Amino acid sequence: MATVLDTESGQELDAPRRTTVDRAAGWILAVTGVLGTAAAFTLAVEKIHLLTDPSYTPTCSINPVLSCGSVMITEQASAFGFPNPLLGLGTFPVVATLGVLLLAGVRLPRWVWLGLQAGVTFAVVFVHWLMFQSLYRIGALCPYCMLVWVAVVLMFWYTTLYNLRHGHLRTPARARPAVDLLVDVHAVGPALWLLVTVVLIAQAFWTQWQIMLS
Repeated sequence: MATVLDTESGQELDAPRRTTVDRAAGWILAVTGVLGTAAAFTLAVEKIHLLTDPSYTPTCSINPVLSCGSVMITEQASAFGFPNPLLGLGTFPVVATLGVLLLAGVRLPRWVWLGLQAGVTFAVVFVHWLMFQSLYRIGALCPYCMLVWVAVVLMFWYTTLYNLRHGHLRTPARARPAVDLLVDVHAVGPALWLLVTVVLIAQAFWTQWQIMLS
């Protein structure tokens, strides 16, 4: 199998595998960055409407379970003292830009990818905290927020794979086969996460689902 030398890390990578993970990471970062920006912008606008008119019903409040309004009025919706969507408005465009640069073949220094890794790692932890709060404390789901959940998990997964594959995240030689396996089956991780998330949502709101469907 043909190999190429990674100019970023100095490691040898087989060309087909490198091309696959680079293209996947580029598209994932670009698309999820755009979707995350759109979701954050929409949530910010809805929050402004709710602040100016407490009787306003957000467009994403569909039923007692899928209810953005119920989520927006909670303390968790402003975890750092300001509306959470502002975090997305400041960061998702950066992710989208990095994805486009990656697709264009632009070589970025290691510190950029490590910075992105730190950002998406914080984001994925924060998102899972918000997910727990929505399912087991607030008792309602925000559709736009769930879109952000999926976007952040995909960002984290593919950024991590990219950084592992290119040596930005150092791994011992004996771990390389495991990294190669994760790269080869790169879609399995997000698919399993999505499956588990759907099961948790179904379990947490099982009674409400039954009532609405009856």
